[in-house]
Amino acid sequence: MKLTSLSVAIGLATGLFCVLPVHAQQAGDDAVAADTAKPKNAKQLDTVVVTARKREETLQDVPIAVSAFTAQALERQNVQSLSDLQGKVPSLQIYAARGSNTTLTAYIRGVGQADPTWGFDPGVGIYLDDVYLARPQGAVLDVFDVSRIEVLRGPQGTLYGKNTIGGAIKYVASPLPVKTEGSVEVTGGTHGEKDVKASLGGASADAVWRGRIAYASSHNDGFGKDILTGSRNGNKNTNAARATIGFFPSNAFNMQLSVDGVRDNSNPRGAKMLVVNKLDPAYQPLDSDFDTRSGFPQVNHTKLYGSALTMNWIASQDWSLKSVTAVRGSYTDTNIDFDTLPEKIADVNAVYADHQFTQEFQANYDAGGTVHGVFGLYYFDGHADGQIKNIFLGSPPYSTLGLTQYGGTGGRMGTKSWAGYGDFTWDISPSWSLDVGLRYTHETKTALIQNYGYSDDTFTTPVATLADFSGSHASSNVSPKVSLDWSVSDQVKLYASYSEGFHSGGYNIRANCVAVPASCRPIDDEKVQSFELGSKMSFFDGALMMNTALFRNVYSDIQLSVFSSYTLPNGSQGFFGDFTNAGKGHIDGLEEEFAWKPSENWTLSGNFAYLHTKYTKYMTGGVNVADQQKFTNAPKWSGGLSLENSTPLANGGNLSARINYTYQTMVYPETTLSPLIAQSAYGLWNAGVIWQVNQPWSLSLQGTNLANKSYRTTGYNIGALGIYTGFYGAPRMVTLSAKYKF
Repeated sequence: MKLTSLSVAIGLATGLFCVLPVHAQQAGDDAVAADTAKPKNAKQLDTVVVTARKREETLQDVPIAVSAFTAQALERQNVQSLSDLQGKVPSLQIYAARGSNTTLTAYIRGVGQADPTWGFDPGVGIYLDDVYLARPQGAVLDVFDVSRIEVLRGPQGTLYGKNTIGGAIKYVASPLPVKTEGSVEVTGGTHGEKDVKASLGGASADAVWRGRIAYASSHNDGFGKDILTGSRNGNKNTNAARATIGFFPSNAFNMQLSVDGVRDNSNPRGAKMLVVNKLDPAYQPLDSDFDTRSGFPQVNHTKLYGSALTMNWIASQDWSLKSVTAVRGSYTDTNIDFDTLPEKIADVNAVYADHQFTQEFQANYDAGGTVHGVFGLYYFDGHADGQIKNIFLGSPPYSTLGLTQYGGTGGRMGTKSWAGYGDFTWDISPSWSLDVGLRYTHETKTALIQNYGYSDDTFTTPVATLADFSGSHASSNVSPKVSLDWSVSDQVKLYASYSEGFHSGGYNIRANCVAVPASCRPIDDEKVQSFELGSKMSFFDGALMMNTALFRNVYSDIQLSVFSSYTLPNGSQGFFGDFTNAGKGHIDGLEEEFAWKPSENWTLSGNFAYLHTKYTKYMTGGVNVADQQKFTNAPKWSGGLSLENSTPLANGGNLSARINYTYQTMVYPETTLSPLIAQSAYGLWNAGVIWQVNQPWSLSLQGTNLANKSYRTTGYNIGALGIYTGFYGAPRMVTLSAKYKF
């Protein structure tokens, strides 16, 4: 595929800078100070500390399939938001949902939830520090003010609770400093990219009071336009901020208060019409992946906000206590032109709002003996509501024939849950450890569902009642975990584990009790049983790391969001978004992560994953169609490979270069399994160069999707309305950044 001059430039720069450090090293051979400054083992990989088990452990010691990225690694890999982790973590599918820039869709090991509306919980838990984000709106967090990101693969029901059936992603903010420090980074690039990141932190003279503020602004022109109005599609316009103040009166006690917010005023991303719409055949599909011909106003606003009070107390030599009190919320107002055409085949306005309060108490025990662990109590009280206004077949000739449908989906979903959990490790011997955990959760879902047909686009005069009811559904869940690990040597750890998790049920906010009475019944919790064998290995004095996981996950009462069609009394086709328990299935998989540092300057790292998915029960219309169904967002093969070079320069700076390739086989992003929307196998090339000019200054040249590959992330298949559209990943992007750190 033909590359632009910018792509060629960045590729050449990468190659050159992989060679130039050799000469730079030679130039500094006579500098004795440089030799004495080398670490004891320059080939050793960095040690990464994680809190996957809610206590600090090194990545290689924790018997869990977890990927972790430090702030330095995120910078080297050019991870600007959580969606950039795609290809860098085994079995992870993560992208902005549908036409949004900041609403998250995440799948791990083939399990997640793609419907971002207020009635349905995500299948992968997102955590900002120790606080769970219940809704996906605004959750494509910009990576700034970050200490590390952890991705826990597989169900995390024991320690993290509900809605971590696929796994969990933890965004850990930077710790509060004990001295003045900060940074400013400015970025410019193709497609009008203009970004600013800044942070400032400090402390009182005695370090009793500490604080930090951080800000990120991201803007670009988008990758397409509405050719009717000239407005930009998906032009990024987001601003985020975080502030934390801490009180540290002693070594035994501290408290920290943080507030954060995100405002996204981007336009909706454009969807590509894949085939001629049978209800509006005058328009052929456009050549561009991002251009549209929509007559619908560009509205796509999201606000995310939150605050958290964290208190830590070392009660004794053996016990430490933690309390996390948090309030979070979000608001979204968005227009969705499903058909992408000037006519109103399917035009939808959606408004969502949510609010949550959480309280968690933790107690960690470690007496330096053979038993250590954590137990705690957790409480969640939240509600989410919204209003969706649908216009179907709202243009001639359908409007003149009386076929137009005006529908409104509205209501509220409330959730109250409490849980108690414990997870303890018993060191049976110097080589063997047994980890046992258990979590009990009681949850109550309350729903108010009010779905009507209306007479016109004012949505004020109901003419039909599709659903008008309130309900309450309570459930209890026990999530056990047991893990046995064997330290074969200082370099090799093997483990075997069994765990369970669940995905909250509730009610279908789009229920149509008239056409499909079953849609108004409660939805059961989705459950999983997970069996896993794994290894954590380090060789050559820490220069080679290899982590492997082999697993089998067995699911029951699988929750799926699907579009269901039915025939109206006037003979026209209607449809609604059904949400139901489909049945049973299992996913078998193999994951591998590795990093090898053959010399002081070079690092080769990568990952790959294999998934074999199968439904064993999938009921529709009273018939088991499991053999015809496939799991979505679950490519059979996926992975990535990265080569990095980093060499100190004679003047005290550093020059590093990176090139990486990610690949995945065919993936079905939506439940109809439409071959039009399915994405065939593809790969992406990325590269970057970072020049640390001196201690405070650095320059970064980064390129993503250098071959300008066209690929879909998701799409819509609404056959009743002739709609087949796809949302595409970003094209080639090249950026240049300058950073000052003090």
